[in-house]
Amino acid sequence: MTVLNWLRRRGKHPDGARDAERAALAERVTRLCPYVRLVGGYRKRLAPALAIADRYVRDVVAGLPPASVASEATWNSDPYIHAFFGTAQDVMPVFSRSPDLRDYFSNAASPAEAYCVLGMEKLERRTLGVALEGDVMRTEVPQTTVSFTDHRVSICAATEAALRDEIAGRMLDQFALQALAEVAGGTSRRDRIEREQALLTTRLHLLEKQGVGMRGVLGEGDGAQAGESARLREQVAQNEAALAALSAAGGQGGRAGMPERQLHALVDVLTHAAASFSVEREAVRLSPMNIVLPPGSAGPGADLQLMTARVPGDPPLARTFSLVCVARAGMLSPMQLLDEAARML
Repeated sequence: MTVLNWLRRRGKHPDGARDAERAALAERVTRLCPYVRLVGGYRKRLAPALAIADRYVRDVVAGLPPASVASEATWNSDPYIHAFFGTAQDVMPVFSRSPDLRDYFSNAASPAEAYCVLGMEKLERRTLGVALEGDVMRTEVPQTTVSFTDHRVSICAATEAALRDEIAGRMLDQFALQALAEVAGGTSRRDRIEREQALLTTRLHLLEKQGVGMRGVLGEGDGAQAGESARLREQVAQNEAALAALSAAGGQGGRAGMPERQLHALVDVLTHAAASFSVEREAVRLSPMNIVLPPGSAGPGADLQLMTARVPGDPPLARTFSLVCVARAGMLSPMQLLDEAARML
């Protein structure tokens, strides 16, 4: 059962079914730090914290605006696509250059359209412009303009519901990553613990580079290239083996120490889910030129709900994002992308 199905259907099943669903959710959040599973009764100890985290995940995912249809044709009609891209011709090159989206559509069995996450950098600039105040045209009026850059497309799904489910799963992964970061960032005088922390830090960086967690959703950096994925998986496996050997070498006390610390950190992160990362909703009214207008302004403009995710880390990450739907038929061919690049020179 998918994560969102579990979240949607809570309270609609007998106790036995609910217990199985809770167990599946606990397994999801411990997938990236499996040593937690060595602690007796870990599911019971996770349960209260998971209840807090699941409410947060449900609220965030349910609050995301509906997906916009991204195409050159919808630039004039969809206020989000109009705001995110400077011209209609800027829309499809962004999606057509996405390795994730191209891989998704390369499968002949994939649907004719894909739902994905568009991550962007939001920039604000204060300027002096011209504005109509009543019947008087005034100059040098302070204005704020908004623009969006560094467009990146990640995680694709066949339906909007499936995409929201994937985002929910990535949010749960982010809790595990945050717990790893807290354990790895701890201090100890013992050489064994110091080595353990170094291995955990390495594991955290490898997982983030693979695109695990919310950084992968938001399109931070270039991510792993196709030829690099296998190497990263091998490095993660080697890191996991080194952690296992380190625990075994530490004896019974060593095996008890690391799992307990990871469980404690995971419980703490789940209990304070909003501190692990936040998704902020900003209501803004934009003119056709992306000038911020006063609420309720009578001039031409559109009311938008902009979503910005903030992920702690080193460095911290803040990205505006939106759900979008892209048609396979609208994707540009490699030759068209070359022509587009030449046009931009």
